[in-house]
Amino acid sequence: MLISDISVRRPVFASVLSMLLFAFGVLCFDRLPLREYPAIDPPIVSIDTSYAGAASNVVETRITEVIEKRIAGIEGVRNITSQSRDGSSRITVQFDVERDIDAAANDIRDRVSGVLDDLPEEADPPDIQKADSDDDVIMWLNLQGEGMSIIELTDYARRYLEDRFSSLDGVARVQIGGARDISMRIWIDRVKLAARGLTVEDIENALRTENVELPAGSIESDKNDFTLRVQRGYTTPDDFSQLALSRGASDAGGYLVRLGDVARVEIAAEEERGTLRGNGVPMVGIGIIKQSKANTLDVARVAKQEMAIVNEGLPPHMRLAQSYDSSVFIEAAVHEVYLTLGITVVLVGLVMYAFLGSLRVTIIPFLAVPASLIGCCIILYAMGFTINLLTLLALILAIGLVVDDAIIVVENAYRRVEMGEPGLVAAFRGTRQVGFAVIATTVVLVAVFLPITLLEGDVGRLFSEFAVAMAAAIVLSAFVALTLTPMLCSKLLRHEENAGGFNRVIDKAFEKMKNVYLAALDKLLDHSAIGIAAMLGVFIGAGWLFLQIPSEFSPREDRGNFNILIRGPEGASYNYTMEHLDQVEKRLRPFVDEGAVQRMLMRAPGSFGTTASFNDARGIFVMSDWSQRKPIWFYMDEARRLTEDIPGVRITSTVRRAFGGGAQKPVQFVLGGPSYEDLLQWRDILLERARQNPGLVEIDHDYYETKPQIGISIDRDLAADLGVPVSVIGRTLETMMGTRRVTTFIERGREYDVILESEKAGKSSPLDIA
Repeated sequence: MLISDISVRRPVFASVLSMLLFAFGVLCFDRLPLREYPAIDPPIVSIDTSYAGAASNVVETRITEVIEKRIAGIEGVRNITSQSRDGSSRITVQFDVERDIDAAANDIRDRVSGVLDDLPEEADPPDIQKADSDDDVIMWLNLQGEGMSIIELTDYARRYLEDRFSSLDGVARVQIGGARDISMRIWIDRVKLAARGLTVEDIENALRTENVELPAGSIESDKNDFTLRVQRGYTTPDDFSQLALSRGASDAGGYLVRLGDVARVEIAAEEERGTLRGNGVPMVGIGIIKQSKANTLDVARVAKQEMAIVNEGLPPHMRLAQSYDSSVFIEAAVHEVYLTLGITVVLVGLVMYAFLGSLRVTIIPFLAVPASLIGCCIILYAMGFTINLLTLLALILAIGLVVDDAIIVVENAYRRVEMGEPGLVAAFRGTRQVGFAVIATTVVLVAVFLPITLLEGDVGRLFSEFAVAMAAAIVLSAFVALTLTPMLCSKLLRHEENAGGFNRVIDKAFEKMKNVYLAALDKLLDHSAIGIAAMLGVFIGAGWLFLQIPSEFSPREDRGNFNILIRGPEGASYNYTMEHLDQVEKRLRPFVDEGAVQRMLMRAPGSFGTTASFNDARGIFVMSDWSQRKPIWFYMDEARRLTEDIPGVRITSTVRRAFGGGAQKPVQFVLGGPSYEDLLQWRDILLERARQNPGLVEIDHDYYETKPQIGISIDRDLAADLGVPVSVIGRTLETMMGTRRVTTFIERGREYDVILESEKAGKSSPLDIA
């Protein structure tokens, strides 16, 4: 063949080709992202909207339904799911697998921008995010400070750590857990407010008109120009307390009514109802979220290095420690695969040496392994794939295939050398003889694996990278077998008169094996019915065993951590949830004392961001090394047993899924119907039947219609007689019985919210509404 002829005649050319293949393969391998499995998640875009103080039914009609109608006609939408809760709306749009997620997100943004004017003024603008498995936190760091409050720790993390970790290579963003952000809290005394004839609207208007920072032109002199601006005069609680709201009656002296006369002003947390504890110690969490194409291990490694640098500069009473690291499991899994890859290479080399009988001859096909496997990374990089467990599995399986082509060439050339031809001639003629066979076997093998890429759905996306890696390694092995291998044969092969002692032992062993096989074959041919019956028995037995083996999409994996979710009744208070969280933490504390759990993280409420529900909490259990404990399923069962008798809450445990991320349960059903009443009826029927199945545990649902509500009916005629618009009544109730962000203030160079709210003592009973 032409390529093999050139390689024999131009050995330097053949060597350079293989070295370039290896060099570019190493370069691409270094740049390939590393993840656990291929990305098989469909494009998903989420739309989150906060509407503080609004009930779930108001959120449903004023926000969720408005946005759903607007985005329903977008191309490629597979399904739309939504969740309306008190104070927040979340819409999840799943697209077809082939849809580009960036284009899908842009289409969603364009549609949502058209309904912004239809949303309530008090609602925050919708937050549109691309959601995928890479959006999970890969590492939690915890900031602790002796003698420091959570507010102080949060402020330190916001000022000095959030941007620092966000700027690291491969980090998409940083999430602060257990945060209590600083705010200027204005606690309104309704009695004092009414006594002075003022309303909540008067306070809001005064804050918006007085607490401003405006440009004021400039002064232009002959030599210098000066920019003028009206500075804010309100930065401390005392400044806000002196804010003038109105002037009293002239007959009473015309005194100024100030904010401090009708409200208590202080710097406090935006929301006090939030807790994050690690092994019982309050702390603030810093969650690292990597970029979609970043290498998980590299991001985790850089974050740990930065953590060490940060600790060197922290005050003695503060410490930044690692709590959770998902890269530990990935690193361990990849390490095992690399170890298997190395063992496979060694075993293949030993087998080749045993059969070929010469170290000099064995080296030739053995060199095809690194050139083919490393060169395969060029194809993976060009197609935008990743290094993951399946592509590494493909390389392991390919080792036995990539040496076949080289062995065919070497064996034929060596045979001709044994017949007396010089090494150069034997390599030239021998490769020509088997060149077509090498190409034919390569085409057949590629035809076996490459059609896998045509599969649709999750299975197709999951195994496409595996198939391409296998096909690429096989094609490159044929290239190496027709270039590098004949060149090495021409240089290294020579006739050996006497075989070594090891070769003689191997030859004798194979001779005995051949004799035993021939004797068994003769007997089997004399009794062919027995052979046919045995084969049929094997086929039938294999088929029966195949049906008996349980099947699932992915196996259960001990990933080194599991979660528990604690849910109380709808409408349960933060204090109620904390009482039960303390019980759970106390009962599961022995896991930490025994050393099975390194870190027990407890968080209440269980969700991040703005929430009006405080009836749930979440626990994350970070396990010790696999060699120092029992399987994780044992501890999940123990956690279930130790907490199942705690009254008033429902406790479930989950483990992160192998595919798609998250910690959802493995079996889920979605009900759809014309009304919520019909859904409730069928939900109860399904739950009753599911509880009869002994294989299903911790059965739960996500629609809770039992949250207590108090309806307020306004006498519109009386309100009209008094000259009070309904909108003013609603805004007053929202401020006094909830919270309202009115303006901002500057504290040491950062901007924080100014929040209005009634005193807590004035909003603890339905009678307080009157």
